[in-house]
Amino acid sequence: MRRKASLILLALAVFFAALSPLLRWYAFPRLAKIPAGQYQDMVLEAKDATLLDYGTMTAEKVDKVTVVQTLKGDVEASEKIERTANRDVVVWNGLSYVQGPDGEMVSKIPERYVFDAHTQEPVHVTGEMVDGDPVRREGIEFKWPFLTEKRDYEYFDAQARITAPIHYKGTQDFRGVNVYYFEQTIPWTEVPFPKTMPVEGITAKSVAETGTTRWYTTVRKFWVEPVTGAPVYGEEIHKEELRGGTLLGDRDKVTAFAGHVKMREDYIRSTVDLVKSQRLLVLLMTSYLPWGFLVLGGGLLSLSLYLEARSRRPGEPSPTETREPEPIGA
Repeated sequence: MRRKASLILLALAVFFAALSPLLRWYAFPRLAKIPAGQYQDMVLEAKDATLLDYGTMTAEKVDKVTVVQTLKGDVEASEKIERTANRDVVVWNGLSYVQGPDGEMVSKIPERYVFDAHTQEPVHVTGEMVDGDPVRREGIEFKWPFLTEKRDYEYFDAQARITAPIHYKGTQDFRGVNVYYFEQTIPWTEVPFPKTMPVEGITAKSVAETGTTRWYTTVRKFWVEPVTGAPVYGEEIHKEELRGGTLLGDRDKVTAFAGHVKMREDYIRSTVDLVKSQRLLVLLMTSYLPWGFLVLGGGLLSLSLYLEARSRRPGEPSPTETREPEPIGA
């Protein structure tokens, strides 16, 4: 009976020992992915900012500028792309909406971002755009890969339509969550005017015809939870200028916007709570269950060997030994 039990335990030990690496290196890369229909929004604020009054073309100090960012998954579009791409794809329709202290629109820039649901690498298809302009993204945007590493990444800047390195700067504790801190600097770069301008009758084309150009620089900062690859906090030191042309009169340049843009407190709390719950799910597949199965397999193996040893008592012949026949009395 003990021998039979030891064989069963040995079979279970082999099963769990084999399941451990399969779960981590085979199942996880295929099961962990961004949902195609995900919707999320984020509110950021720049207090005591500088903002251009397009009516007078002068820069003014304002109490607050609000940036509302939304990302909405397009399930129908992702399913259509998947049929030809042969991989899981997510299509995000994004919108960055900026409003002044009076609630009036300053700018709004739509985006269409297509990427691999598992790796977050861009997928290049027709329709990939920023503010109606076709783009070909390289690197990541909005989200880091699952199991983010301590290294630099390539990050796409939607304003300048360029990809530049975003540098790993170290590990920090952010409200009880272990995070990686990344920072990217975009130097002064000429960028297009938004297609939608804040003053009726003024268009990006009409402004460009005056010879005035728009320039932009930013220092972008992200605190990323490495297991999920989700930013728990972000901010930018953002500056924009209009330069040259007849629109500015005798001035060489004027500040269009300058401010330190930070996530609003209520969104920080909700984001941290959400990432903590998602982190547990990823850790189950990458750490807790694989290591648990490996330890369980080792324990079952030890128990199997123990029962096998107990089944062989000292002096008792093994099952393979042949016994001498006993004499039969009259």
